[in-house]
Amino acid sequence: MDTTMIITAGILALLLILLVARLISNRRRRIRREANPRKITLKDIDLMADGSEFELYLFRLFHELGYDEVYQTTGSRDFGADLVFRGRDGRRNVLQAKRYGQSNPVGLGAVQEIYASMRYYEAERAIVLTSGRYTEGSRTLAAVNEVKLLDREDLEDIIHLFKSRRYDEAVAIIEEPAESIESPWKPKFKKAT
Repeated sequence: MDTTMIITAGILALLLILLVARLISNRRRRIRREANPRKITLKDIDLMADGSEFELYLFRLFHELGYDEVYQTTGSRDFGADLVFRGRDGRRNVLQAKRYGQSNPVGLGAVQEIYASMRYYEAERAIVLTSGRYTEGSRTLAAVNEVKLLDREDLEDIIHLFKSRRYDEAVAIIEEPAESIESPWKPKFKKAT
């Protein structure tokens, strides 16, 4: 074979590889845009462009899990909640979704915001769900205020159970009671001078 044929074959092979890669990339982007819970994986969630895609995915997932009255709040004036839904026990829940990476844990603000939103949405239960993890401070504040925290492992389990059509087990993770502790705060008195 002469060098011209080798170069031509190499260029054609490279173009074919680029075409296949683009088709795969476009398919993944379309799946994320549709937010179809049957097709989305944790890897797709990690690749989502922003939190609104994650919120849409959760809205559709909770609806598919059979929750009643699932509402997605408006983006800019959501008062700290991204979803509002009625649990199987009849109680209204508010949920804040945080699509965070493993290196960027969810802090106190998310717990404060979702707890404060309960009154606005007349909810009895608050949940923060992240694709990442939580700081120790956010875990403590959530436990003191009985805010349910669902992390990456919980999300992975919920996705797996949903795709396996084990809806009741997925719902059980979501509706499991929040951790509860007494406030560790101890006042220290100082004399006024």
